[in-house]
Amino acid sequence: MTTISAKQVMELRERTGSGMMECKKFLQQANGDIEKAIIEMRKAGQAKADKKSDRVAAEGVIVIAVKDDNREAVMLEINSETDFVARDANFTLFAKLTAQTCLATNINDVEALKSIKLHGDSNTVEEARQHLVAKIGENVQLRRIVRVKSEKGVVGTYLHGARIGVLVAISTTDLNVAKDIAMHVAASRPLVVQAADVSPEVIANERAIFEAQAKDSGKPEAIIKKMVDGRMQKFLSDVSLVGQAFVKNPDITVEAFLKEKASQVTQFVRFEVGEGIEKKQDNFVAEVMAQVRE
Repeated sequence: MTTISAKQVMELRERTGSGMMECKKFLQQANGDIEKAIIEMRKAGQAKADKKSDRVAAEGVIVIAVKDDNREAVMLEINSETDFVARDANFTLFAKLTAQTCLATNINDVEALKSIKLHGDSNTVEEARQHLVAKIGENVQLRRIVRVKSEKGVVGTYLHGARIGVLVAISTTDLNVAKDIAMHVAASRPLVVQAADVSPEVIANERAIFEAQAKDSGKPEAIIKKMVDGRMQKFLSDVSLVGQAFVKNPDITVEAFLKEKASQVTQFVRFEVGEGIEKKQDNFVAEVMAQVRE
């Protein structure tokens, strides 16, 4: 039997809200694979919620730069250690200039961008970053870059407090429509443009979970099939942009809004500061006690 560590149990507990013994049991069944354990817990109805995203806490900004014709845009995430530094004028200027530098090139790779001269500066992006670190006293990292182009329309953009950013390639030249869709993506977090874009693996996993949950109802197979089909239909609507209720008018779907505007979305990208990064949790009591003992 696979040995399960206390750290694995604690991580699964934090992510699901389930009891420690339940977490250990499902980890053993999954041979220590946390993602597999979560799927099995969902099937058994044990997981309350996957809280992994709640632990995202890295600071920084999302910054966007757009070409004059609005047909191309880049979006970057640049991280700092604290929110205080993320609001610093030197930090925000570096972020803005780095985005402009990226837009002026065809570079979509962080490491490659570091060797390019910073816009309006004699230093490279990496040299400017190092100077900024020395000046503000915090680590600063350029984390990720994305470039979106629209061949038949524009790229809609939306920034929410410099912490959430969205780029949308859409087949209209109406910037207001493009921005409305970008704002919707920021608020509603769709995963794909349309249901057909959901991967077969994700569909198979969700269907297996819904089937396991429905079987516990004790209903006949025909009823269970209808229940599962209904849940799958709702799931696909929830995760697809066009299937969601439009945030500015919940009485219609995004698909209906786009049809009304004779537009189609071909791509969208949503960034949120720190997503996927875990921030160290400080134990202030232990820190104070350590200082007392010195």
